[in-house]
Amino acid sequence: MLEIGELTPEFCASNQDEEEICFRDIKGRWVVLYFYPKDNTPGCTKEACEFTDALPDFRDLDAIILGVSPDTPKKHRNFIEKKKLKITLLADENKELCKSFGIWQLKKFMGKEYMGVVRSTFLIAPDGRLAFKWEKVRVKGHVDAVKAKLLEMQN
Repeated sequence: MLEIGELTPEFCASNQDEEEICFRDIKGRWVVLYFYPKDNTPGCTKEACEFTDALPDFRDLDAIILGVSPDTPKKHRNFIEKKKLKITLLADENKELCKSFGIWQLKKFMGKEYMGVVRSTFLIAPDGRLAFKWEKVRVKGHVDAVKAKLLEMQN
């Protein structure tokens, strides 16, 4: 898992419109990079909708919000249209980004073990270093916590 103060790994990934988004192009601003397991599932939908609702606040703080899951750009587009999301979603079909941030891990559900995305959020400072992270995120209240931490770090 990436540690606070470490440089964020360089990455490029396709968004919901199959446009390539690269870290080098957004460095210099605050970045909220949140990882979630799957589009159109209850917790993931709630989190995406809450980030969308808070987008004006994050823009005021000069922050970009990027959601990441192993879903395809097409699934992301469907999710965005269905839920009227206004955030950018990145496709990590080969799980490279998930692995580089250390959140592709062994999970357990109903006695079964499998590899999957551990819901996590990374706050990246304009210098490209990890400023803060939330691991094993519970959706309720999370967006407000991210906003509060960003505000605290900017003051």
